[in-house]
Amino acid sequence: MTLDQLRVFVTVAQHLNMRRSAEILSLSQPAVSAAIAALENRNNMLLFHRIGRRLELTDVGNAFLPEAQAVLLRIESAQRILSDLSGLHAGTLRLFASQTVATYWLPPHMARFAAEYPQVKLPLGVGNTAQTLAAILSAEAELGFIEGHVDETDIVTRVVGGDRLGLFCGPGHPLANKNAPARQLAEARWILRERGSGTRDHFASSVRELGLDFDDLNIRLELPSNGAVLNAMMTGDFVCAVSDLAAESRLKAGMVCRIKCELPPRKFRMIFHRERYLSRSAQAFVDAIGAQEDQ
Repeated sequence: MTLDQLRVFVTVAQHLNMRRSAEILSLSQPAVSAAIAALENRNNMLLFHRIGRRLELTDVGNAFLPEAQAVLLRIESAQRILSDLSGLHAGTLRLFASQTVATYWLPPHMARFAAEYPQVKLPLGVGNTAQTLAAILSAEAELGFIEGHVDETDIVTRVVGGDRLGLFCGPGHPLANKNAPARQLAEARWILRERGSGTRDHFASSVRELGLDFDDLNIRLELPSNGAVLNAMMTGDFVCAVSDLAAESRLKAGMVCRIKCELPPRKFRMIFHRERYLSRSAQAFVDAIGAQEDQ
């Protein structure tokens, strides 16, 4: 069993597609298939079910996956330590961010860091706040960036920025550009982000200040991105809550209207694991963005 075979197995297990995995690994598809076959033949066990053109992990494959991932993470950690001991900012700094931060706040900081440290690779995973926390806890990423709040004793948080949520509707909606009484908001049809989203959590914790009970809202759709929420909202008589940053371009183009209703600001936070070694590259990134103690 080789590290290359483990990398191939983990990639195929994550994507369940030989062709896509070959593209990610910069290998030929036969080379990827051969690596999987070598692992299976060596141990006389199937790691994947081949169902037509689809792949599914077998029970053995599911059990083997976290162990293979753990080995690769340990190798990557060892490589970070060696790079640090050599005094070089090099290697890979893995980041994971929730969508609003990943789309609007983080890219300029990544670009400046990449210009200053061209030897450091900066792969970025994107999900929601819950997925970002999971990536840090599992060591899939070294630094995470979220819009929500986390209560995990193993997680350190630092404030790095912030934004404000707005309530938006289409230009033809009765609440367009108007003050919104609680009664009309309670009667509105809502499209919101999915559970686990920092945007949804912040909105849910803020609506009481508007005289509303979140559980009483008429939520018709739950969608997994700000863009999906806004696009769906514009097709009907709906209201949504997203970051002003996410709605800015559509607002300027007259495609959406902001309801005159203010929600409290929220913080963007950086998170990392309290017990894991923070590489020099990660520490340099922390210093570059000016992270502050969370209050």
